[in-house]
Amino acid sequence: MLDTIPIRPATEPLVVNANALAKLLGKSLRTIRTLDAAGKLPVPLRIGGSVVWRVNEINEWLAAGAPSRAVWVARIASRQK
Repeated sequence: MLDTIPIRPATEPLVVNANALAKLLGKSLRTIRTLDAAGKLPVPLRIGGSVVWRVNEINEWLAAGAPSRAVWVARIASRQK
């Protein structure tokens, strides 16, 4: 009987808050706040009163070598032309 129940993989969240981002990157919350303030993370989204980052963008940013926010924004802008 159990073989008829479809098994669904755990879904990854679309966005994460600073606490979850810290865990994802293996950093402290304080480090995440410092990196964000220094412009070293991708631009977060503000949804209501929450500040969150897109998981897919964080993955792409890491794959690109974690460039500064300014460089990252420029890369994104050049892709959209």
